[in-house]
Amino acid sequence: MSKTKELEMLIVGSKAKNALKEHDVNVASDALEGLNSVVHWHIEQAAQRAQANGRKTVRSHDFVV
Repeated sequence: MSKTKELEMLIVGSKAKNALKEHDVNVASDALEGLNSVVHWHIEQAAQRAQANGRKTVRSHDFVV
């Protein structure tokens, strides 16, 4: 994944902010961007894991680190 390319937002910002605020924390302006990057990374890793195991289907255990 290229750092220079802007990543499509895959998370619902308002839902993520609400989930964080339930833990009594403030949410910085760059927090959702950081979370989105993590989600993209996990998707990439899961896809690679599925392919490495000869599958085209990503399964829940492909996301486990």
